[in-house]
Amino acid sequence: MKNLITVSLVEDDLDICSSLAKLINNTNVFTCIHQYHDCQSGVEGIVKDPPNIVLMDIGLPDRSGIEGISEIRAKLPDLNIIVLTAHENDDYVFNALCAGASGYIIKEASTERILGAIHEVLNGGAPMSTQIARMVVKSFQRKNTTTLSPREMEVLNELCTGKSYKMIADVLFISEETVRRHLKSIYKKLHVSSKSEAVAKALKERLI
Repeated sequence: MKNLITVSLVEDDLDICSSLAKLINNTNVFTCIHQYHDCQSGVEGIVKDPPNIVLMDIGLPDRSGIEGISEIRAKLPDLNIIVLTAHENDDYVFNALCAGASGYIIKEASTERILGAIHEVLNGGAPMSTQIARMVVKSFQRKNTTTLSPREMEVLNELCTGKSYKMIADVLFISEETVRRHLKSIYKKLHVSSKSEAVAKALKERLI
C-alpha cells in the first residue's frame, strides 16, 4: 500500500470535523491522522506529530486559529496550513495570510473544492478565491512600489475576473503549473512584506 498524505484538522464543530475526516479518509490519497477541537491542543499536537498538511479553523473556542498558525509556522516553517472557515472578510483574510496560511477556503465550498485545495497546495499552489484575489490586488495597489512582477500582476488580475487556472493559462499562453507557481510567489511576497508587526497592522487597517 502506498504512503498516504497525512492531514490534521483543527475544528471545534464536532460534526464538521467528523465530516471532514470522513471526506479525507474516503480518498485513496489522504488520511486524517488527528482531529483537534481547540487552538492550544492543535498547536501542541501538530508540532509534536506534524502532518503533511493542516486544515485550520479561525474561530476556535480558546483563541484565534490565526495565532495558532503563527505559532505552528514559527516552529514548522515549511508546513502547509489551509484556513478552512466561515469567515470571509478583509481582516480575517489578511491576518491569516500574514500569519503564514498557504490558502484560504470557505467551509461552504464543495467537497471537490476542499480536496482540490489540498492537492493544489501540495503541488506548490496557493488556493485563493476570486474575492480574496481582489483583496490582495487592492493591498498591493495601495503601496507606492509594488513587489509583484508584471506577470504576477497579470495572473492576479485575471484571477480577479473569475477565470479558472486553465483559462488564465490559455489567455497568457503559459501552463497551469506556471499559474500556480505565480500565485504561490504572490503569497510568499505578501508574507515577506508583512513579517513585522507594523506592516501586518498596516495591512489590516488599510494603511498601505
